[in-house]
Amino acid sequence: MSSLSGISEELAELDGQIADIFRALSNGFQKLEKIKDPNRQSRQLEELTDKMKDCKRLIKEFDQEVKATESRNDPDTKQILHEKKQSMIKELNSYVAMKKQYATNLENKRLDLFEGPNGGYGEENVLLASSLTNQQLMDHGNQMMDETDQAIERGKRIVQETIDVGTETAAALKAQTEQMSRIVNELDSIHFSLKRASKLVKEIGRQVATDRCIMAMLFLIVMGVVAIIIVKIVNPNNKGIRDIPGLAPPVPARKLLWFPK
Repeated sequence: MSSLSGISEELAELDGQIADIFRALSNGFQKLEKIKDPNRQSRQLEELTDKMKDCKRLIKEFDQEVKATESRNDPDTKQILHEKKQSMIKELNSYVAMKKQYATNLENKRLDLFEGPNGGYGEENVLLASSLTNQQLMDHGNQMMDETDQAIERGKRIVQETIDVGTETAAALKAQTEQMSRIVNELDSIHFSLKRASKLVKEIGRQVATDRCIMAMLFLIVMGVVAIIIVKIVNPNNKGIRDIPGLAPPVPARKLLWFPK
């Protein structure tokens, strides 16, 4: 701006105004990228369009002022002013292209609101969208948003029900796992008891076998003693058989003396 003030105060003032509009356009498009609501985007585009119109008007005034002072400017100054004007036009055209791109995207979003599951109704939806007013489009968009919110709520309920079922299933599995652990512990106890019982049975079997051996030996001893007693009774004069300790020897037969008278 200071370089143009030496040429013309009006050119410097116009240059400052145009620079302010360019800064406002830059900030406006940055703000537009953060807006998600189509209605707010539409209003923002309208404001930016008005600013671009003002900028175009100021560039025309700048060009007229350049032409008015052309006769008293040297070739270098003319070249500077020409490059300045071309730079302004180029920057404005870039914002115009951005505005067209955003407008196209916004129009596509509006048309998407009327697209159904069947593609054959595309042309009818376009005609319907073009025939509706902005308020009708907003109402329809709000209705679609309400339906979307309801679908989201249904999805949330389904997810919550799924979580509840999963929680109940996890609790049931935990209870079954604990029950299986108890069964395994009981089986271990039963196995241990069976091992102890098996050992006791073996010990009892060994004791019974020992008792049977003792009984058999006692039986043989008793039978031997009985046999000796029988032999001694039957043949008391047999000296080859020793007396049994504790048993009195047989009494010899006594003969009565008889003297006849």
